[in-house]
Amino acid sequence: MFESVAPDAPGAPDGVQEPKEPKDPEAAARAICLRLLTLAPRTRSQLADALRRRHIPGPAAEAVLDRFTEAGLIDDPAFARAWVESRHHGRGLSRRALSAELRRRGVADEDVHEAVELVDPDQEAATARQLIAGRVAATRAQPSATRVRKLMGVLARMGYGAALAYRVVREALEAEGPDGREGPDGREGPDGEELAGELAEPDPDISTEDASW
Repeated sequence: MFESVAPDAPGAPDGVQEPKEPKDPEAAARAICLRLLTLAPRTRSQLADALRRRHIPGPAAEAVLDRFTEAGLIDDPAFARAWVESRHHGRGLSRRALSAELRRRGVADEDVHEAVELVDPDQEAATARQLIAGRVAATRAQPSATRVRKLMGVLARMGYGAALAYRVVREALEAEGPDGREGPDGREGPDGEELAGELAEPDPDISTEDASW
């Protein structure tokens, strides 16, 4: 796919090879897209990036991407909905984290918004409670402040905001019984609330590197 360029060719430094365009760019683009889509769903932006890396000329790439979109082989709204379904219910990611993941994959803001709206605030809070429920028992021997920080950290890593994380963690600790009814460090009210502010903002990139798509 590469050919040597004469040292005196314009724009070609000595000993540097420049990529050669495929003889049939559209055929090459179709083959690349089909191979990638066979491995996993892809957004239009992801496929466009792949074609650029393989030196497919812009007009040929756009023509193929348009045809794939018309045929339904590329469907960013459907990709976004499936992503939200998989990553929220399968991994427990928050709406904010899901939005960040989809935008990094080139999904348009409108499609991101519509997909993330499939998870309403009540569902998001319920998922946060499920994430915490399985971890509360493991922290029982630790001081209250430590428990709150660790449990809120679990939710922060999944993209949940500090306010929701604090509320969910406090509910979980109070549900344990008398020992869990005190605020962190045995205090009520503002001192406990301050713990939420001590946490850094959750990283929207968290838990995305292991995504198979």
